[in-house]
Amino acid sequence: MTLQRMNRRALTLGALAVSGALALTACGSDDTGSGSGASSAAATGASDIKCDDAQGQLLADGSSAQKNAIDAWVKNFTQACNRVQVNYKGSGSGAGITAFTQGTVAFAGSDSALKPEEVTASKKVCAGGQGIDLPMVAGPIAVAYNLSGVENLVLDAPTLAKIFDGKIKNWNDAAIAKLNPGAKLPDLQIQPYHRSDESGTTDNFTKYLIAAAPNDWKYSGGKAWQAKGGQSASGSSGVAQGVKQTNGAIGYMELSYAKDGLGTVALNTGAAAPVKASSDAATKAVAAAKVVGTGNDLALKIDYTSKAEGAYPITLVTYEIVCDKGNKADTLPATKAFLRYLASEQGQGILSGIDYAPIPDTIITKVRTTVEGLS
Repeated sequence: MTLQRMNRRALTLGALAVSGALALTACGSDDTGSGSGASSAAATGASDIKCDDAQGQLLADGSSAQKNAIDAWVKNFTQACNRVQVNYKGSGSGAGITAFTQGTVAFAGSDSALKPEEVTASKKVCAGGQGIDLPMVAGPIAVAYNLSGVENLVLDAPTLAKIFDGKIKNWNDAAIAKLNPGAKLPDLQIQPYHRSDESGTTDNFTKYLIAAAPNDWKYSGGKAWQAKGGQSASGSSGVAQGVKQTNGAIGYMELSYAKDGLGTVALNTGAAAPVKASSDAATKAVAAAKVVGTGNDLALKIDYTSKAEGAYPITLVTYEIVCDKGNKADTLPATKAFLRYLASEQGQGILSGIDYAPIPDTIITKVRTTVEGLS
């Protein structure tokens, strides 16, 4: 090897060494300094996560709708902030709010904003403050079905209401046939699945039926399913599993659960074309939402009757519920660091790739400001 080639090789190796050292320093500044943790963070692009002095175990519970998003967030966050352990159960929105108001979790996930009585209860655990709603992830509630030989099924709100209320019992019903000309609908009993546990997914799905089919859905709504009949299962994963195992079944679940051969209904909203559940369609729906919370509370109101082109109206927003003031001192640094990552461009940026929808910039900017002010 010539001296000139040896010099060029030495320069190249030196540059690579400096580059690697810089990469490790960028993510190692927020962790314990171990080489393995820094390398993992760099590999996942987690070097922008700001850990500060976050450490310890962070307990949370709530919405199963956001569980798949939380899992992805936790993986990235804990690789960068390896002094923190995040344990999110995903037991359902109702269970999450109960755990929060009992003071057993640092924050809760809920697909419905806090009710006045829940805000009152939160003041017992938020010393000098109260629970607030921070919209962090959106997602379409897909109406998934298992019907051999039928693709691209179209339904509207009145028909859905009658199906889930047991008023339309067979797949070849005239109302379904009218919405699906040319489809070979079987003479098969419909098996509607709903949630057995209290769920923000149920709350949002029935809010849609109440708003878009008021003549056909006479129930008051809420986290608990109220209509009689049908099959029930716990969690979105349970509903999805039930629909997968039953020919003729239909159920509501977050889009990320509508996998493995399940079809998803295209909604006839009155727009020019039926719209299917997708991240983009959900973001369009959330972009038109109004902030109805006061102060630091950022609760949103979705227009479930929207006829906007490409907007999917059965869209839920999952809130992270936390104390605006009075968070437990031992978990506050970890809570702020984790929520800061969720609301960051990096955290929001992974959502579309896993069948969720990011919160629009006009809203998520307010969330970021609120997170920094938590105390």
